[in-house]
Amino acid sequence: MSDDEVTAFLEGSRKLQLATINPDGTPHLVTMFYGLAEGRIAFWTYGKAQKARNLSRDPRVSCLVEAGENYDELRGVLLYGKAEQVLEPDRVMEIGMAVARRMTPGVPDELLRPYVEKTGRKRLAYVVERTKVVSWDHGRLT
Repeated sequence: MSDDEVTAFLEGSRKLQLATINPDGTPHLVTMFYGLAEGRIAFWTYGKAQKARNLSRDPRVSCLVEAGENYDELRGVLLYGKAEQVLEPDRVMEIGMAVARRMTPGVPDELLRPYVEKTGRKRLAYVVERTKVVSWDHGRLT
């Protein structure tokens, strides 16, 4: 995919598979909703979550966003990068709102904000700085 197609694909998707590195070197893989912050993958998680503990030790991540059921429909973007923790409370809330919007499409911000403000007190936010992007679109193979 071109850079513009990768951007459109990430803007139109809702969930990603996030891989962090466990203390023993094995991958820790979870599926989660994400948002975008200035075009970059952004997510948040509880501070005691395994992924947060892993990121505090080693910020390297892989993020997979994929779509399609049949082989000729498969499309995806795999981002390698480093997850940078966001420390500014206002930016943490912005990321929380971006994630909440993807979790609950069509729900007005005024209904989402109380949830984000409450859960945001226990969450850490991250933005992924890309180091490599791999993409594919099997629809182009035919």
